[in-house]
Amino acid sequence: QVQLVESGGGLVQAGGSLRLSCAASGRTVSRYYMGWFRQAPGKEREFVARLTWSFGSSYYADSVKGRFTVSRDTAKNTVYLQMNSLKPEDTAVYYCAAGGPTSFDYWGQGTQVTVSS
Repeated sequence: QVQLVESGGGLVQAGGSLRLSCAASGRTVSRYYMGWFRQAPGKEREFVARLTWSFGSSYYADSVKGRFTVSRDTAKNTVYLQMNSLKPEDTAVYYCAAGGPTSFDYWGQGTQVTVSS
C-alpha cells in the first residue's frame, strides 16, 4: 500500500502561483509514476502531469504546459506541482496519484485550488 497526502491548495488570484505537495509513504514509490490530476465541479477528472520517480522525467497536459512544473524530492518522498500563471479554469480539486503510466492505483484525498478572476 501507498499512502498519499496532498497539501498546498488554496485561493489565489488569476496570474498567481501555488505549489502543491504530495507526501508519499508506505511501499516504496521508486518504481511508480507519480501523477497529478484535477476535477472541476461538474466535470470528469483529467490528467495534469506525471513524472517517473526514478528518473524524474515529466509529461504534461497541453492545458498546463509551460505554466506547471512537476518535481520530486526523493529524500522527503514528496512530489510537487508548481503552478504559475494560474487561470480561473484551473479551479479544481487536485489529486496526487501513484502507479501509472496510464492507470494509477493509489490516490490522495485531494486539495482544493480556487483561482479568482
